Parts: sequence; structure tokens; C-alpha cells
Amino acid sequence: MRRACTATAAACLLTGCAAGPDFVRPAPPPDSGYLPAGQPAGGVQVFHPGAAVAPDWWRLFGSPELDRMMRAALANNATLQAAQAALRQSQEELRAGRGVFWAQLDLAFSAQRQKAAPLTSGLTALRGVFNVFTLGGTISYLLDVAGANRRTVEALGAQADFQRSEMLATWLSLSGNIATTSIARAAYAAQIAATRELVRRQAEQRDIARTQAAAGIAPFSSVLSIESQLASSRASLPALQQRYDQATHLLATLVGRSPSQWSAPPVALDQLTVPRDLPLTLPSELVRRRPDILSAEARLHVASADIGVATAALFPKVSLAASYSTEGREIEHMTGPRGRFWQTGAVVDLPLFHGGTLAHQRNASVEAWRGALANYRQTVLAAFAQVADALSALGHDSDAVAAQQQALNAARQALALLEANYRAGLVSYLDVLAADAQLQRARIDFIQARAQQLQDSAALYLALGGGWWGLPAQSLQGPAP
Repeated sequence: MRRACTATAAACLLTGCAAGPDFVRPAPPPDSGYLPAGQPAGGVQVFHPGAAVAPDWWRLFGSPELDRMMRAALANNATLQAAQAALRQSQEELRAGRGVFWAQLDLAFSAQRQKAAPLTSGLTALRGVFNVFTLGGTISYLLDVAGANRRTVEALGAQADFQRSEMLATWLSLSGNIATTSIARAAYAAQIAATRELVRRQAEQRDIARTQAAAGIAPFSSVLSIESQLASSRASLPALQQRYDQATHLLATLVGRSPSQWSAPPVALDQLTVPRDLPLTLPSELVRRRPDILSAEARLHVASADIGVATAALFPKVSLAASYSTEGREIEHMTGPRGRFWQTGAVVDLPLFHGGTLAHQRNASVEAWRGALANYRQTVLAAFAQVADALSALGHDSDAVAAQQQALNAARQALALLEANYRAGLVSYLDVLAADAQLQRARIDFIQARAQQLQDSAALYLALGGGWWGLPAQSLQGPAP
């Protein structure tokens, strides 16, 4: 009894440790900002360091149509549903893996009809054909002496974390695609309208120039010059319309519908609001929020656990098992004492020589961990660069929008002045049309600058992680089928 107690205590002590390194999350970087000059200047947009990122950040653009499309996409997008299913699969695999910590209990029943060969059993009498019924139970337990089971389950948990991060990345990518595509589609629609107005004005210029050339008061070269500008403006319309159609088809796909069955509602560019107050997550918080960084961290955790599994393979494996069965020629005789049998024991599997396989497998796991660590560091650097790009772009966008607004205002003033001079008889109507065409060009340039500012504002929210942590977990994971 004393020896049995000692052996049991030793086994318990041994199962309290696990081979391999314990995973420690990489420390947050010491960076306090993203740009070398400190906090960026966003013009009319103000950055608030440490402010929370709204989980429904797209609503800050002030478009009910955009919000409806976003909610439809988050509910029906097939790619997101596949990522949610992969997450639930990994969670079930983790729950299944935890079963290794419990004793395994099995019950078996067999019914056989046999004809014995007496000589193979050392018998001389021929017993003929007979039945054998067997009922037995087995219980087994694998002592996790070196912690292989715990490291394996740890790897499954890290894999579930990885799938969760991948699902969050899909959610973030989907919301970003819906927002940026809607903005681009609105910009294409505004450019098409402005270009059509430009074509109409240039056609009027051409007709007047033809009349003047026919009357001999203007050279025919002016007609050719206007014809060239008109043809160029007309040529830009099919390309704009194609981009508009492609954006419409993409939105239908993202919402989970066929382009032939669903068309995105129109979103007017001038109805979209540029967010004035923008959050700016600190770098130390960003590494705990960005899905791509969390995915890289989960892969690092899996690699760390794999080292433990490979290390545990170098140590002995101990399993305990016991079985009890009863057997008889007839079912009613199975409970008799002559048909009962049992066995119990322990099996120790001690690896002695495998040609260096186990050691090299552990070395390979260590190198895999080093590669995962390098990938994690690179992912963090890429994330910081993406935030820096978004911040820098918003600063440049503010200058570009201000300059284009100034050019647009100047074109409007020039047109108003020429119209007044035309009414006074000081200039020709051709001059008025030329000024109006210049106004349409300035409007197109302003549309492009404003659309870029809106898209870069959305890019900042995406670079900061999208605020998914503010949503209920069930809404992200999706309902189980």
C-alpha cells in the first residue's frame, strides 16, 4: 500500500508540469505615436489619442443607405459566414481535445458463432459449432507525465484564437469594402453627372464656333480644338460608367445577392459627411486590437505549444488500463462465475532510439516558433505603417480638398463675372460657355478630392481595428446552424 501511494503521488507531481516553454504574449512596442513629427495635423479633422473606435464607425458618414447595406452584408455575406463556421469548428475541436484529460470508458458486446479447430488449441475432442457471447467494459487513462496532452490542447486553444482573429479580419475587410465601394460609387455617379454637363457645354461651344467659322469671324481651328475637347470628355464617360457598374455589382456580391437580383441604393456624395473627430488608438493598444496582429500572435502561440508537444515526445508515456468482461455460450449463462475475467495494468512507452527523429522534430518546432515570432514583428510594423499612411493621407487630403474648393469657388466667380459681362455686351457667349466648362472640370477635381478624403477616413478606422471589441460576441460569431 505504501508503494502504491508513493507511485500515485509521484505521478500526480509529474502531471503537474508540462514540457516546453510557457507562452508569454509579446510585450507592446514602446512607440508613442505613428509619425516622426508627433501627432498629425488633419486640417478640419481633429484626432483624439486614446479615444474609443466606434464599432459602427460607418454611421459617422451620415448615410442611412450605407448603414442598411452594411447591416445586410454583415448578416448575409457568404465569406463572413464561412469564417464564422471555421471559428465554431475550431471551438468544437478544442472541446473535443479537452476530453483527453478524462478517463476513457468503453462498453463492448459481441456475439459470435464459431467452429473450433481442436488441434490448434491442443484439444483432442471435436466440439463442433458453438456460440460465444461477450460483454465487457474497459477504462483507460493516459498519464500526462510530460504534458504532451496539455500542450496539444493549448495548441488547439491557440488555433481557436487564430480562427477568431481570421473571422474578425473578414468582418473588418467586409465593412471596409462596403464603405469604400459605396463612396467610390457615389463619386463615380457625381463625376458622370458633371462630365455629362461638361459635354453639353462643350457641344454648345462647338456649335457656336462652327457658326462663327462659317460667318468668317473665327478660324476653323477653334472648331477643331473644341471638337477634340468634346471627344475627350465623351470618351471618359464609358470608363466612368463601367467603374460605376462594377462598384454596383461588387456591392451586390458583398451583400450576398446576385447583381441580377439586387442593386445597391444610390448614395449621393454630397450627402456623405466627413467625420470631424477621429480616434487615434495608442500603439500599445493597437497590438491588442488589430485582427491581423492577433492572428500572428495566435500563430506564435501555436508554435510555442508545438515545441512543448515535440519536447514531451522525448519523455516516457505512461497509460493505465483496466477491463472486466463476462463470457458465455448462452446469454443467460454470461453472469456465471466461470465466464468472468478481468485485467489491469500499466504500460510505459520509453523512447530509446529513433535515429534522431524526435530531437530534430523538436529543433524544427523551435525554428517554426522563431519564424512565427519574426512574422509577428513584421505584422506589427506593417500595421503601424498602415496607420501612419492613413494619418498622412488625411493631412494631405485636407490640403487637397481646400485647394480644390478654392479652385471651384474661383471658377464659379469667374463664370458669374463673365455672365454679367455678357449681359452687358462686353464678352461673347462663347466665353461664358468656356468658363462654365472650366467650372465643370473644377467640380470633377473637387469630387475626386472629397471622395479620397472620405475613403481615407474609412481607411483610418480600418487601420485602427474597426472597433469590433465594442460589439457583442454573438453578433460577431454568428448564430450556429
